[in-house]
Amino acid sequence: MRFLIVEKDATLNKMIQKALDEYNYKSDEVLSIPDAKYYTKVRHYDLIIIDYNLNKEEVKEFIKNIRISFPITKIIVLGDDDSVETQIEVLNSGADDYITKPIHFGLLIAKIEANIRFTNTKQITIKNLVISPENEQIMYKDQVIELKGKPFEVFTYLAKHPDQVISKEQLLDSIWEEPEMVTPNVVEVAINQIRQKVDKYLGIITIETIRRRGYKFALKE
Repeated sequence: MRFLIVEKDATLNKMIQKALDEYNYKSDEVLSIPDAKYYTKVRHYDLIIIDYNLNKEEVKEFIKNIRISFPITKIIVLGDDDSVETQIEVLNSGADDYITKPIHFGLLIAKIEANIRFTNTKQITIKNLVISPENEQIMYKDQVIELKGKPFEVFTYLAKHPDQVISKEQLLDSIWEEPEMVTPNVVEVAINQIRQKVDKYLGIITIETIRRRGYKFALKE
């Protein structure tokens, strides 16, 4: 998993990064909305932590665009105002949670884990294909498919981002605990396992290779 921290206070930004690092969460850190837009174009994030004080209207527009492009990405907003009105405003903009500053890092981690836990257990249904991350199970019509370990995680990650091109590097960052210790070939091996155990077995196509860019989940029955 990889997170993006968008916090204009450089000191707080680093403190959040350090807190995430202690729980083995990988993150990128930026100080502005333009930088956040750039990073979300080149990487996919499981969760974004963003400072509401950057510029409320720009933050709301950014959240809106993330919701369109990456509907399952979780968004936690940080802000100074603890009023109910502000919290409602933030949640209505598309954010998943709101935390008031000064940040209690124990609460931040608890909210992150609650949001990620919900994402990881949510069933994915695409046409006749049903993926259950919690049970590590794939069903197609009345058939149960055996696919375990990293191939299942790659399959599930791509299915969570249908019709989006995901690079090998993005898959490594999001799925492998120490991506720097493995080669991109492990992704190719996982994709091959998916094609052998899912596509070939069922007579369908689930994942397309986009030359020089990566892979895309595009179910063709």
